[in-house]
Amino acid sequence: MCSIVKERGHLRLAEPVQLRSGEWSRDFVDAKRALQDGADLETACRAMLEAIGDVDFDAVGGLTLGADQFAHVLAVVARRKWFVVRKATKGRGTDRRVEGAPIAPGVKVLLVDDVVTTGGSIFEAYDVVRALGAEVRGAATLLDRGETARPRFAAAGMPYFPVLTYRDLGIAPVGGGVSAT
Repeated sequence: MCSIVKERGHLRLAEPVQLRSGEWSRDFVDAKRALQDGADLETACRAMLEAIGDVDFDAVGGLTLGADQFAHVLAVVARRKWFVVRKATKGRGTDRRVEGAPIAPGVKVLLVDDVVTTGGSIFEAYDVVRALGAEVRGAATLLDRGETARPRFAAAGMPYFPVLTYRDLGIAPVGGGVSAT
């Protein structure tokens, strides 16, 4: 999995770019590009399932767009339901923030994302599904870019399972302050 992400998704840029977290890095990891082949995406999802071990969940999802592909394939592979958390309601139709599986009290969820720096996207999804009464059983990601997210998940009591870390890719950690290396 590491070689797929490193060869197909890692871009070493001449100038730093700002990440969703607000951090800066010259190492950009495009997980969508890395896992554009269905077989590679399936391999990544199976690695996520292996990483979470015996964590029990009814539905898998997270904040769109980083979680979408993982939610769909994990749901198929693990025979579970999927959901996606919108960044905002549409203001029309059902006006729901969560699409796919109904998220309600008693539903056990696994939150996923592609690349984590601070965990902000997962925590945004966490707040939404918890407000609907779901029980968050853990969070899984393809790549953790630094040392910031793990303690944040631990403080929230949320088991956290990254498949890869910045060390696996041989890139500089990001998080906890501006990094332009």
